[in-house]
Amino acid sequence: MINLLIADNHPITRKGLEVLFSASPNINIVGSVDDGDAILEFVKKNPVDIILTETDFPRLNGLTVLRYLKNDYPDIKTIIFSAQPEEVYAINAIKAGAAGYLNKSVNVITINEAIMKVHDGGIYLSNDLTQQLAFGSRVNKGGAFYKKLSTRESEVLKLLTIGKKNKEISKELDINEKTVSTYKARLMRKLKVTNLVDLVNQAKLTQEL
Repeated sequence: MINLLIADNHPITRKGLEVLFSASPNINIVGSVDDGDAILEFVKKNPVDIILTETDFPRLNGLTVLRYLKNDYPDIKTIIFSAQPEEVYAINAIKAGAAGYLNKSVNVITINEAIMKVHDGGIYLSNDLTQQLAFGSRVNKGGAFYKKLSTRESEVLKLLTIGKKNKEISKELDINEKTVSTYKARLMRKLKVTNLVDLVNQAKLTQEL
């Protein structure tokens, strides 16, 4: 039996997943939490094999959680379950320690397949993205841009786009404010902008391309 933890800040998503897997013969939902801090608190006290998690949390974003889990709980495997474009975020999620990436538009059969594959030691990505990686093709400009970012740059950019200040980012990522400023400057160069407002707006436009 696979012990699955669900993490999502939308109650209806968590409840829907609980209902979907309530009759599963091989997946046991051991918990349901609503932010990144709660994930780390839960795994300290409970046995978890796989975490199915969103990335956009109000506290402790998903990529940061992945880094903590990779260091402190390497046996727990994580599947990102997000509405964000796979071609934009999946590769950096895998680099950060995720074992799979699912878009929220997939059906329950696909979710089950991903859980089983990850539990068996594999990495789950959609067939489309797997083929793009295998043949070196690009799905869009946004995806091509995000592949050039380091995992840390992606973390900083994600936090900036949801309105986090330098001090908040430094605390969440456990780095000093000067380092945050350095990452911000790099991102501005890569996105060819000169101020924070344009950086955030350009990042959002890039995601939509």
